[in-house]
Amino acid sequence: MNGPRPVVPAAWVALADFPAVELSTPTMRTIDAVDEPRFGVVHLDVEYAVKDGVARHLQIIMPPRHRARPGTADDRYPTILYVQGSAFHEQDLGLELANLAGFARRGYVIAIVQYRGSEIAPFPAQAKDAKTAVRWLREHAAEYHVDSGRMAMRGDSSGGHTTLMTYATGTAGADDDPAYSDEPVTEELGLRAFVDYYGPTHIGRTNEYPSIHDHRDAESPEGCLIGGVRVDEHPELVAPTVVWDHVPPAGERALPPLLVIHGDKDRIVSFSQSVRLVEDLETKGQDVTSYRLAGADHGGPAFWQDEVLDVVDGFLKEHLG
Repeated sequence: MNGPRPVVPAAWVALADFPAVELSTPTMRTIDAVDEPRFGVVHLDVEYAVKDGVARHLQIIMPPRHRARPGTADDRYPTILYVQGSAFHEQDLGLELANLAGFARRGYVIAIVQYRGSEIAPFPAQAKDAKTAVRWLREHAAEYHVDSGRMAMRGDSSGGHTTLMTYATGTAGADDDPAYSDEPVTEELGLRAFVDYYGPTHIGRTNEYPSIHDHRDAESPEGCLIGGVRVDEHPELVAPTVVWDHVPPAGERALPPLLVIHGDKDRIVSFSQSVRLVEDLETKGQDVTSYRLAGADHGGPAFWQDEVLDVVDGFLKEHLG
């Protein structure tokens, strides 16, 4: 009589060599296992800083290839820091998490950046936090399989404004304006490309075209951003937030490539905001690529359709290598 086979610890036997149980029932069906992950893992609430007494976090999404080869510590991936829009208030960091996990399947590490909302700190705290997050992730690149030589920033709405301020206020050594950074600016930030989704570019001109909001009121997102005052009564507070006023001609300082995508029926941040930005950057000779998303509102599924994602992916692959 044959006795039971000895139990062998699973770590001692390769899966290919481990025997399958051959039991079945007459009604049981079989599906062949495909051992290939569709999504990577997500590291939730990774603290990168404490500012004004509150911890700020990253949600770090890994690509599926990393999950397929968890023991390959030397694997490094191009990385995107994504700044989630929130009308400059506290962010819902899960709002685009599923969409971003889908984009990470294209081979990216994606870190969603939590900034201080305007109820905690006014402008320029948001841009400062974005730069702190970049520096932290560079310091922890090995832990999260980040290729620190292939990093980009991408943001939507108020997160687009934060992305643009990071882009415009300097990304390399002495060119980095210390007024927009909480850390020393002697080392290169190391971002090689930027992507702006429908970010405001001049908060003092947001009422020039139709909108479903009054952007001048002290309680508007723009008013809260500059300290809870009326936008039209404080041009001195508005001026530092204007993106293109920080951008010199390319002959003086060439900025990294920028991709701008905006819907022409945006009911909150007028498409005109991106048009004026692109016109200014082109006049200055900066490297900017722009797309009108015909019929699109302020965010939504249109920005996650394959055609748009292919544009973003192609732009990042071109400039991140």
